[in-house]
Amino acid sequence: MLRVIGVGDNVVDKYFHLKKMFPGGNALNFSVYARQAGAIAAYIGIFGTDEAAQHIISVLNEIGVDISHCKQFEGENGFAGVNLVDGERVFVGGNKGGIAGKVDFVLTESDLEYISSFDIVHSSCYSFIEKELPKLKSTGVPLSFDFSNRTGDDYLRLVCPYINYSFMSCSHLSAEETKEKLKFAIGFGNRLSLATRGAEGAILFDGRDYVTYVPERVKAIDTLGAGDSFITAFLLHLAANNFDHNSEVIREALSLGGKAAAKTCMIMGAFGYGKSF
Repeated sequence: MLRVIGVGDNVVDKYFHLKKMFPGGNALNFSVYARQAGAIAAYIGIFGTDEAAQHIISVLNEIGVDISHCKQFEGENGFAGVNLVDGERVFVGGNKGGIAGKVDFVLTESDLEYISSFDIVHSSCYSFIEKELPKLKSTGVPLSFDFSNRTGDDYLRLVCPYINYSFMSCSHLSAEETKEKLKFAIGFGNRLSLATRGAEGAILFDGRDYVTYVPERVKAIDTLGAGDSFITAFLLHLAANNFDHNSEVIREALSLGGKAAAKTCMIMGAFGYGKSF
């Protein structure tokens, strides 16, 4: 059975119009979606000590994600404010990671030994983890990274040398601009680089060829988490095929990613478990 781990951000997404908060965060969502898909999943991150943190911890324990290596510090957990506009999630502020943005995220030798037992590790640009990337690379476990829309060349240059798989959200760019970003990331040694472009689908580059995937459109209830579920299903399929990048495996991974994203769009929050606040 595949073993996967998310390392980095966790938040609650606060839907102000509903007065409900839902667990989320790129790294945390990856772990949850993987566990729901049947993988052994773990998560390492920083929790606060407020009601939001306790809700996330309770949900992860219920779902069966191992959080034994997480750290907890006195203070407010990260949150992001969310509104929905025709089913499309729109972020409306937050607390910049809460306590996770105020303390150093330091991976210990014990953490690294633990991470080394997994098949793939996933992190993100919201995880305050950039200085720990050399440590993660040293484990030898394939490392994927979600840049979201933080696609400036300087940031890509900082992160890409340490990762194997890069994911970006490029709805704000044209198809040609997106391809240039993918090519730029591959230039630092990434094995695959993939950009999701909302309803326009996804573009993948493997250093030789560009592959385009266009999903079936769905009437979304809530798009929050769609990109994370796409990434998770895509990576799980690659890992299940021993990271073989032949065209058949890649196209099937893209299709599975699209189906997972469509399913997520039918759920409020990244994966449900809303709680009133």
